[in-house]
Amino acid sequence: MSAHTASAQPASPDMREAQWQLPHSARSAGRARALLRLQLTDWKITGEVADTAELLLSELVTNSIRHARTPPGRAIGLRFATYEGRLRVEVADASDRRPRPREAAPEDEGGRGLALVQALAERWGCCPRLYGIGKATWAEVSLPE
Repeated sequence: MSAHTASAQPASPDMREAQWQLPHSARSAGRARALLRLQLTDWKITGEVADTAELLLSELVTNSIRHARTPPGRAIGLRFATYEGRLRVEVADASDRRPRPREAAPEDEGGRGLALVQALAERWGCCPRLYGIGKATWAEVSLPE
């Protein structure tokens, strides 16, 4: 597992960015949450925004691990960023398969992750990965003023 913090040329004064690569494994969801908590502490982002971002990230990582068809050895990319009063959590994988929300039946034990993302994120989406194959799925919440 490699971890690094990247500082991009700020497009706005509040732009900050951090990125990591994690293995495509069930353990990565917990590791991703821990990395986000550490980063948000460093950025002094707490409370409901931090809790919501952690839940959003957990759902996006879990969705990637369960549903992305990726070649062996491919990692999951994490990106956290603040800009224009928003916090973005992003998960990239090597699959072109786009996530689709579905309606889970009451007796289903799964299938509610993207419904949670839709309910909690102010904006969310999926786009082609900038530098590589696959896609990035992201969710955003507003930062307190």
